[in-house]
Amino acid sequence: MQEQDIHRRIAELVNEEHALRDERTDSADRSRLTTVEQTLDQCWDLLRQRAARREFGQDPDQARVRDTRTVERYQQ
Repeated sequence: MQEQDIHRRIAELVNEEHALRDERTDSADRSRLTTVEQTLDQCWDLLRQRAARREFGQDPDQARVRDTRTVERYQQ
């Protein structure tokens, strides 16, 4: 996945996140919001991986989406 595709996906997820936050009323919406937040974290992580690989002369296309457990444990 290329950066432009990742950025496009992030924009879609952010729009969905905002809509869910504005209209959140039931457990299904809360569950979806959690999924959206986790997917956003994965997308940002993927962009960081690609940038780091490029910076150190490695192939950014070798970056892979990490599981949510790994990504959610990162310190902010």
